[in-house]
Parts: sequence; structure tokens; C-alpha cells
Amino acid sequence: MTSGWNILREGGALTLCRQSPPRFDVAAATDLPMADPLRLAHQIRQDVWRALQNVRGFSPVVRVVRSADGLRVTAGGRVIGPVSAVLAERVDAVLVDPKNRRRWLRHAGRGGRSSCELQII
Repeated sequence: MTSGWNILREGGALTLCRQSPPRFDVAAATDLPMADPLRLAHQIRQDVWRALQNVRGFSPVVRVVRSADGLRVTAGGRVIGPVSAVLAERVDAVLVDPKNRRRWLRHAGRGGRSSCELQII
């Protein structure tokens, strides 16, 4: 599942990126309820990639930070060449889409179940 991807953990944050160090040339953010950060990051990365795969040199980056109220997600990534405001709008559209959010939370275990808990059951 993580082949070829860098998973950086620092404090209460997880960053998923192909190239290290991660860089946000384009980004949008949203808040989500507690869920498995790594599973969530992979799901969001896939959808952001689908939305921007035709952008030359695009490499997705997703950062998930735990907060008292849940998770703060920043998604976007690196772009080779000029970055227009339209790209950030496209990433934001992915993050606010209700169908995407439901699917991500279903996959990542709404309620904060971690990968370890899933393995024990």
C-alpha cells in the first residue's frame, strides 16, 4: 500500500508524499472527524491525483494533523511550471465533495479506529 511513498511522521502530523522533502506549490485544506490518518491520506491522495493528473509534473502531497476536534487535512502538491489559482480550486473541490468525504471516512474507519485496532480484531 505504501510502496514508493514517503510517510513522514512528526509530532501529531503525518505527511504522505512521493518526493522528499514535501512541497506544497498548490494546496487546499479541510477539517474531518477522527479517522486513521494514513488510510485517509492515501484515499485523498488518489482523488487529488485523479483531479490533477493532467497537470505537467504534478506530484501529490497530503498532510494530516491531529487536533482536539479531529483532523486537519492539507492536500495538494508539487507542480513543475506555473501554478494557477484554478489548481487550488480543483483541489478544494475534491476536499469538499460530500461523496468523497463519506468514502474516505468509511475507508479510514470513522471514529478513530487505528490500523493496530483493526489488526487485533
